[in-house]
Amino acid sequence: MRIRSEQLAGQLSKQLLTAYLVCGDELLITQECCDTIRQHCRKEGISEREVLNVDRSFDWGQLLDAGQSMSLFGERKLIELRLGGSKMDQKTSAALQEYLQRADGSNILLVSCGKLDSRSMNSKWVKALDSAGAVIQVWPIDRQHLNNWIMQRMRNIGLNADNDAVQLLADRVEGNLLAADQEISKLKILAGEKTITADIVANAVASSARYDVFKLIDTALAGNAGNALQMLNSLQAEGGEDIAMLGAITREIRTLYQCAQQLEQGGGVDRVLDGARVWDKRKTLYKNALRRLKSVQLGKLLQLATRIDAAQKGQSKENGSVLFANLVALLAGQQLSELA
Repeated sequence: MRIRSEQLAGQLSKQLLTAYLVCGDELLITQECCDTIRQHCRKEGISEREVLNVDRSFDWGQLLDAGQSMSLFGERKLIELRLGGSKMDQKTSAALQEYLQRADGSNILLVSCGKLDSRSMNSKWVKALDSAGAVIQVWPIDRQHLNNWIMQRMRNIGLNADNDAVQLLADRVEGNLLAADQEISKLKILAGEKTITADIVANAVASSARYDVFKLIDTALAGNAGNALQMLNSLQAEGGEDIAMLGAITREIRTLYQCAQQLEQGGGVDRVLDGARVWDKRKTLYKNALRRLKSVQLGKLLQLATRIDAAQKGQSKENGSVLFANLVALLAGQQLSELA
């Protein structure tokens, strides 16, 4: 079946299908669709996840093997097949179709890729995924609907904003949803329970008066671990919300991780950064970080962020503050202490 991204949660509440394809070049929404599927799998007791990154040397027999192998922790697992920018040909299409033919519903397949043209959307492998499960084709939010998207995004995290504030933010981000999401998270930290006005947006977006989490991120990306840790300490001393700050840093690391994967598959750095909607003024920071951090290291940072989240919520006995400081230091290319 073909469904829109905003219909995904409703579909999952009715039934977890055997296979999902999430495609599109709007990185924020595709990431969130994949996250929604992962979260629902966990709710259904599917705790194991096997990730297969497709590149030029990928052995498609791994997909068939993954479908046949049993989970270590239960009877079912989530298999993620990340196509990135890889093109499907007759051979790879046949392998994917064979997997779907063999599938008995025990495992869930999540296929993700960039934007597909009309020819690809009518290909045999997409039709096979459509028949076995659901195809979610993610489209960019056009300028006409951006205000409503921003308003709903704010409401989802408990923010109230007037129309002038929403209009100003939409004008500032120029259709970049990742930037809009970043600014909304920033407003959550700065404004708290206040109603967001145009003045608050103007001051927040352009503010250089004090440290904030986004300056911290840029400082870490630049490799300045000492300054980044000083900013973290200042933010925490000012009463910054650790959970919100972790969310902002985790989103940045996830974007870096996606970029690193595409670079390792042979993508050109400028094209990859353009696809991730990285602002021109931040591209140098990203290039520096990507020279320093590969996808394996960034994957470990995402795992560390998960541990910090559990500690912040009292779900583990680990010291969340110590782990958080290590996360920032590692992002900047240094390590404070050995981590288990």
